[in-house]
Amino acid sequence: MPASSPRVAVVDYGAGNLRSVTKALERSGLHAEVCGDAASVRNADAAVLPGVGAFADAVARLHTKGLDDAVREGIEAGRPYLGLCLGLQLLFDASSEHGENAGLGLIEGRVDRFPERDSGGGLLRVPHIGWNEVHYSGEHPMLEALPKSDIYYFVHSYRAEPARPEGQVGVCEYGGIPFTAAAAEGSAFAVQFHPEKSQSAGQRLLDAFARWIEAC
Repeated sequence: MPASSPRVAVVDYGAGNLRSVTKALERSGLHAEVCGDAASVRNADAAVLPGVGAFADAVARLHTKGLDDAVREGIEAGRPYLGLCLGLQLLFDASSEHGENAGLGLIEGRVDRFPERDSGGGLLRVPHIGWNEVHYSGEHPMLEALPKSDIYYFVHSYRAEPARPEGQVGVCEYGGIPFTAAAAEGSAFAVQFHPEKSQSAGQRLLDAFARWIEAC
């Protein structure tokens, strides 16, 4: 990896598929380091927050390590941020997973479970697992390097709902129900799917992230 490669902090709050995410970022030419302390996140050129597990547990662990403030400060300073799966949901004001829990409050809106019924009234199988197509629209540096649509791998039971339409830059549909697959606010861009598990489509997204960092 060239010494001049942008340094990306892969935020470690004690959960998440960190190794596969780090390897995927390195394939995009980035110098990715797993960082579990706030100072390392603050000193990076960009940050990635992978996430698996429960919303409330993730928020608590981020707060205990001071990583929530480090992520906020980086975004407010204009450093690129990429959230993956739960890393998207954590950006929102609140989630109803396991009770009402406050998020980082960086994107106005909330996170709720998929409904019990699909658009036709049949039972909706939750979690949503598998490959699905995402359609992009809106204005963001990431979108300039991405196709208008691509197919990615999803695993989730909850979906984010931005309060403002412009916060939603990627949309997907499950059981006839549209949901936010990508959201953006300032220097934050986040996706509900797993790029590291999405083969060539996921690598295209991480390549776009690398170009965005270099442009900054």
